[in-house]
Amino acid sequence: MNSNSWNQLISNLPAPHFLQSYEWGQVKAKYGWFPYYAVWTEDGKFQVTSDLQTITNYQLPITASALILKRTAFRRFSIFYAPKGPLMDWTNESLRKRVLDDLQSFAKKQGAIFLKLDPDVVLGRGVPASVDEVTENSGQAVMSDLRRRGWVESPDQIQFRNTVMVDLSASEEDILMRMKQKTRYNVRLAEKKGVTVRVGSVDDLGMVYKMYAETSVRDGFVIRDEEYYMTVWKLFMSAAISGQPSAVPLIAEVDGEAVAAIFLFMFAGRGYYVYGMSRDKHREKMPTYLLQWAAMKHAKAHGCLTYDLWGAPDVFDESDSMWGVYRFKEGLGGEVVRTLGAYDFTPSKFWYSMYSDVMPRVLNFMRSRGKEKTKQALE
Repeated sequence: MNSNSWNQLISNLPAPHFLQSYEWGQVKAKYGWFPYYAVWTEDGKFQVTSDLQTITNYQLPITASALILKRTAFRRFSIFYAPKGPLMDWTNESLRKRVLDDLQSFAKKQGAIFLKLDPDVVLGRGVPASVDEVTENSGQAVMSDLRRRGWVESPDQIQFRNTVMVDLSASEEDILMRMKQKTRYNVRLAEKKGVTVRVGSVDDLGMVYKMYAETSVRDGFVIRDEEYYMTVWKLFMSAAISGQPSAVPLIAEVDGEAVAAIFLFMFAGRGYYVYGMSRDKHREKMPTYLLQWAAMKHAKAHGCLTYDLWGAPDVFDESDSMWGVYRFKEGLGGEVVRTLGAYDFTPSKFWYSMYSDVMPRVLNFMRSRGKEKTKQALE
């Protein structure tokens, strides 16, 4: 089995995600993680390996899979994380039991401090306590099942628990009409004011990173160093064969000068808005609105049926740090989707509490250093 076969295999399972792709495993492998590939076949087999070539039974119907990342902690222990995995029909109780049993015994055998999962199991749709709120009973059942098994809601939520999804299956006209009036107005204003959007190339990446660094300093969030983003962007940009995960920078310009950009990732019928950056210059021309519209059209033209706006608040009011960003996303005509979030299986309670105590302090230190380094690099 090769990387393309893995991506094809996972794209046929429910809710496939680019964070479960072969490419994401390769990105993380450059930064201290070790990727494992796990498959469950219809005839009851479970195989987990670090070498894709050894997955021999994949021609049998695969009912579940997981990219599991491993990292060493405290020198002799390991932590495991399956980002947005495992992929399977979570409503199938017997399959769920099999997969969770196998993952728990794998984590124990590997001497794990914990194994973290954050699959796209939907708990509900719409803003809580609004007229649009819908509860998904199947998701609630999965949450109860995990808790019954002793899994704990993770204090470290790596991915966003909630997001906003835009349906791209309608016509372009209908997608525009679903946006809030003010958003639609701003899209058209940007066009009128001479903002244009082009698809970027590898040659633009240095400029795009610099703009991202400027955005992080202005808006007070932490980013990694340039090399990390170059690794991610180049790997996914080069993977753009039909059906494989891919990424494309979309760059908004005024008179040929770049003023904003976003990175659009696409995989298995879903587009993702993962990284966004903008300059202070020409903000009144609303380039970020036109960029989102361009991303939707690009994703739709490349076979995506949904566009994931990548993140919504945990608490839907102004107290949440994501409230301002959410108001922007809400205008784009999407639906709030609330998922399970991250849950940890903890074979060693003692080491888990040690890790949970020490790591936030280490991360806070690293984040403040990261902010300083980004500032210095810009200066």
